[in-house]
Amino acid sequence: MTRTTPPRPLDVESLFPELAAHRGTTTRLHPIPGDPAVTASSVGGPMLWPADEPWPVCTEVHKRGSGLRPADIHRGRKVLAEAWDRAPSSGPTEEERRLLDELGRRHRISGVSDADPLPLIGLAQLYRRDIPDLPAGPDGADLLQVFCCPFDAHGRYRCELLVHLRWRRSAEVGEVLASPPQPQVVGSAGYVPEPCVLHPEQVVTYPFAGLLPEDLCERIYAREDALDEEAEAAEEAEELGEQEEQEDGTTDEVIRYQYDLSIPPGWRVGGFASWHTTDPSPMNCLTCATSMDLLLTIDSSEWDGGSGSWKPLEQADLPPHPAALPTKVIVGRAGELNIFACPADPAHPHRWSFQ
Repeated sequence: MTRTTPPRPLDVESLFPELAAHRGTTTRLHPIPGDPAVTASSVGGPMLWPADEPWPVCTEVHKRGSGLRPADIHRGRKVLAEAWDRAPSSGPTEEERRLLDELGRRHRISGVSDADPLPLIGLAQLYRRDIPDLPAGPDGADLLQVFCCPFDAHGRYRCELLVHLRWRRSAEVGEVLASPPQPQVVGSAGYVPEPCVLHPEQVVTYPFAGLLPEDLCERIYAREDALDEEAEAAEEAEELGEQEEQEDGTTDEVIRYQYDLSIPPGWRVGGFASWHTTDPSPMNCLTCATSMDLLLTIDSSEWDGGSGSWKPLEQADLPPHPAALPTKVIVGRAGELNIFACPADPAHPHRWSFQ
C-alpha cells in the first residue's frame, strides 16, 4: 500500500535556475485508513502514552456539554462507506438514512461545567525513525504527539482550534495507557480522526512564491500570465473555428508554480508553509525571535481539483471523495493548519497558522 508522488509536470529549475538555491524537502505522510499499532507513526491511532502520566486536557473556559458523540461519528462513517461501496449510484437506503440522521443528532451532557477538564483528542503521533524531515525534539526526543481540543472555542475570537504538542523519548515509556480518556461529545466530526497508517515519502519542495526574491516571483507570475493569455486566445480561436481541437479532445492546462511545482498538499512534515489564504506572515519564535521552521501541516484533504497533479500514482483513477479524505479531519473551512517550531530550541513554544 505504498503511495508514490508522480514526477512534476515540468522541471521548474530548468525554467528558473535560481530556484535551486531555495530547494528543500518535505515528507508527505500519505495517511491510509487502517489499524496502526501503538508503536507506529499514525493519524488517529493509539498513542504511546505512559500509564502513570496524566492525559492532556483543555482547561480553557468554554461550552463543552453539547455535541456529537465520537462513537456515533465513527459508526456513521462506516455506514456511509458501506452504502457507497454497495450502491455508488444510489447510496444509503432509507433505513440507513434514518440511522444516519439519528447518529448525527447532537447530545447534551448533564452536569458539565464550562470549566471542567476536557480530554484532548489524539490527532497523530510521529516517530522520527519513520519520517526523514521530522527534527529531533527537546533533549533528543524522537516522538511527536499531537492533540487538539474538540471544540472551536479558542483564540481571540473564540472560534479557533486549540493544538497541544508533546515531545517524548519513546524508549523511556514503560507501561502504556490502555484506555485513554475521551470527550463524551465533540463540537464537530472534523475533530475526530479515523485511524490511519502512514506511508511517508520525501519529495522536493520550494517556498511559497510570495516569499521568493521579488524579481524571481514576478518572473514566475509573468510566465503564468502569458500562458493564461495564450490559452484564452486558443479557446477563442477554437470557438470561431479557426483552430482545430486537439486530437485527444483535451486542452493544455497551465502548469502553475503554486499548485503543481512548489508545495504538495496533504498531511506532511517539514518543508515550506503555504500562505494561499492570507498574506505571508513572519513566524518568529516568541521566546528568542528566531525565524521558525514548518514542523507539520495538517490538511483537510490529500489533494483536490487544483492540486490533482500531486495525486499518488496508486490512486490515479480515484475521485477526490473519498480517496483524498482518509483522515476525516477537517481544519476550519476545509483548509490546513501549519505548525511551526523553533530551530534554535525545540523546547520553545510552537506557533501555528490557518490557511
